[in-house]
Amino acid sequence: MTFSEIPVPERIAVRAPQGDYAIYIGDKALKTLDALLQLHNLNGKAVIVTNQTIAPLYGEMLSALLGVPLIAVPDGEQYKTLESVRALYDKLLDHGIDRHGTVIALGGGVIGDLAGFAAATYLRGIAFVQAPTSLLAMVDASIGGKVGVDLPQGKNLVGAFKQPAFIVVDPTLLPTLPEAEWICGAAEIIKAGLLRDESLLDAALYQRDNKEFVKVLKRAIQIKVDYVQRDPYEQNIRAELNLGHTFAHAVEKVSGYTWRHGEAVGFGLVAAARLSRAMGLCDAALPERVEQLVGAIGLPTRCSFEPSAVRAAMRTDKKRHGQTLRFVLLRGIAQPEIREDVPEQAVLEVLESLRS
Repeated sequence: MTFSEIPVPERIAVRAPQGDYAIYIGDKALKTLDALLQLHNLNGKAVIVTNQTIAPLYGEMLSALLGVPLIAVPDGEQYKTLESVRALYDKLLDHGIDRHGTVIALGGGVIGDLAGFAAATYLRGIAFVQAPTSLLAMVDASIGGKVGVDLPQGKNLVGAFKQPAFIVVDPTLLPTLPEAEWICGAAEIIKAGLLRDESLLDAALYQRDNKEFVKVLKRAIQIKVDYVQRDPYEQNIRAELNLGHTFAHAVEKVSGYTWRHGEAVGFGLVAAARLSRAMGLCDAALPERVEQLVGAIGLPTRCSFEPSAVRAAMRTDKKRHGQTLRFVLLRGIAQPEIREDVPEQAVLEVLESLRS
């Protein structure tokens, strides 16, 4: 079997230290998964890990297509825990998954993180395939090999780098996404635009009836690929992808994860732009533009949480150096800058200015 025999219109190659892999993008790509597994010599026992929302939509179909077991876990960030990973280990053992086995993560970012971390650690590591079903996972979470779980103290505090054998992106899944999940994915694309491509900063692109949206999807994927290839272990430039995320992860934690990740990222982008202005890096037009775009998409630009509580939640942010927080700020569009000299008072003032 060769790549030309697989009916997927586009393949993006990703260079990675643990082994290069491909992202396959195309309509109905999910239904080529059996052929892709064979092509990549993943012939051992496989299992699909998904959540209880995705299982009846796509999981049961894919399980029948591949003839492999389906494991459905509860849906939500609050279940991305070590306890859930332990339960997955038990299921993998029950299904007889050995060191030649493959874990297929079918779902959004939470499933990719959870199933990927289980694959990275079960039997000291088995093969892992990403089949993202959410826009956010397609353009961001599934790419780059970051997997992990949360602790009560904060988000993604336990994890590993585990590159997938390959990723399958099927745009035909997107029309079925709830509106909230659609705009959450848009938040990560807007982030990519702020970092690298101003053409992505047009609210009209994110209309559900945009027939050219697959071009936006592919461009956002390529931006993420470019970052992770240059800095696979986030030692320098890849940290720019955390634009808005120091605020976002703190808001998620304070909300008890009732805020979706993309919603928190949208707010975080607004806060990061305001902080950039407060630090004298940009003029007032930039934060105004970011806030207008984020609001036009339907993402939150304000939050009701006490600024001191949000700032306190940042203390366990995994990106910090000792007690020093790192913020990704903007001098302008496509001009990110990582700063470790941000005064606490400046952060509190920005949060207060955005309090609803």
